[in-house]
Amino acid sequence: MYEIIKKPLISEKNAGHSEDNNTYAFEVTLDASKTDIRQAVEKAFNVKVEGVRTMVCRGKYFRKQMKLGAPKHWKKALVTLKQGEKIALFEGA
Repeated sequence: MYEIIKKPLISEKNAGHSEDNNTYAFEVTLDASKTDIRQAVEKAFNVKVEGVRTMVCRGKYFRKQMKLGAPKHWKKALVTLKQGEKIALFEGA
């Protein structure tokens, strides 16, 4: 379960989502499904998940001298928690 979540995504935009909508962002593995992500977050942070939205962020091709570099694709998951639930990692506690 713990290998599904790579890292939490902490930015100003994601902080706004967590304050307004109780939504937190994570970078997850490309082959993770929504149910896998739900179970991993519930087990890792001991919270109840209301919904999961996912998106694949496409990497940009880059040129390195005479060769074209391949992009690094990654998957982002927006996890909405039930009312009253919080993740202390994002709160700074």
